[in-house]
Amino acid sequence: MAKKIVLAYSGGLDTSVMLKWIKENYNCEVIAYCADVGQEEELDGLKEKALKTGASKLYVENLQDEFAKDFIFPMLKAGAIYENEYLLGTSIARPLIAQRQVEIAKKEKADAVAHGATGKGNDQVRFELTFKALAPDMKIIAPWREWDIKGREEAIAYAKKHNIPVPVTKKKPYSSDRNLWHISYEGGILEDPWFEPKEEMFILSNSLEKAPAKPEYVEVEFIKGEPVKINNKKLEPVALIKELNKLGGKNGVGRVDIVENRLVGIKSRGVYETPGGTILYVAHQALESITLDRDVSHYKLQVAQRYAELVYYGQWFTPLKEALDAFIDKTQVNVTGVVRLKLYKGNCIVVGRKAAKSLYRPDLATFEKDEIYNQKDAEGFINLFGLPIKVQAKLK
Repeated sequence: MAKKIVLAYSGGLDTSVMLKWIKENYNCEVIAYCADVGQEEELDGLKEKALKTGASKLYVENLQDEFAKDFIFPMLKAGAIYENEYLLGTSIARPLIAQRQVEIAKKEKADAVAHGATGKGNDQVRFELTFKALAPDMKIIAPWREWDIKGREEAIAYAKKHNIPVPVTKKKPYSSDRNLWHISYEGGILEDPWFEPKEEMFILSNSLEKAPAKPEYVEVEFIKGEPVKINNKKLEPVALIKELNKLGGKNGVGRVDIVENRLVGIKSRGVYETPGGTILYVAHQALESITLDRDVSHYKLQVAQRYAELVYYGQWFTPLKEALDAFIDKTQVNVTGVVRLKLYKGNCIVVGRKAAKSLYRPDLATFEKDEIYNQKDAEGFINLFGLPIKVQAKLK
């Protein structure tokens, strides 16, 4: 039986009830831990609430810098996009949150960690694989897989019974998750894949109708695959992402509505807003198009898909991910330059790219007369390249 537990705590209904439930059922000390990854939630009064609900203490950690530098940017350099559309906003935050939770548990000499993920989703896997990678002997407690509470109404009843302070807010007909990188919406009315989300749901981006009628241009500068400047202004990673969220959101960029395949085998409808991330992915890909050679570029597409799966599946702290990072970092050595984009009514269009070590040669690409490429050489190349096809045809 656990003697001291560190609970990932937000102060919302679920984790507030869990704090009390764990104390009741495990009869031990519970330390609450809240990670600030840019969710913009009100943290004032959280300590008082956690202590009143039964926590012995509360940690509130601002992890936004680490989130941007050590998690978002490596994913960006990899070009990882899950199922061609999801920019992995929720997925990429979980290993960081769980990593810091383990560090606090070790510091406090706790023998267990707890999380509020349900038994049907991806987050339980992401949290627990991180726990197993960084603290393999630590006990893991997942109340949603243990208790008899079946849903929100029963959780509210439990809170009232035990005088747990739960904020009275208008019930949203869906759930959402926000961080520095994105906002996701799922569940409730969104479970019908035919239902079109109402405009008032969106927070980070304008609708196409409300986006400005005039295009806006933005330049993003990269050094070795990492964004460093916007419109020639140097910004730290967190500030840079926030600035692009504003620019993209204003112009209706970055909305995605998809049905994705969860790791647990369930298809799930998700709606996402990732305005800044969309701009960065488009810009980074454009810069790679002139700085990576053909073979590396094509092979990296395969790596990007596998990397996206690693992030989505919660396998961040694995030997394969570490090995892929080494490959990706090697590919980014010459990915230094500037990309110019036009933002207009939900579109993010590349209109210019330049790099000091660009492989694009106008003197080779030109359809005009040139002194480097001898077009007669193409005949022999085609004959050899097409030889297997010719031999196969003769058999017929």
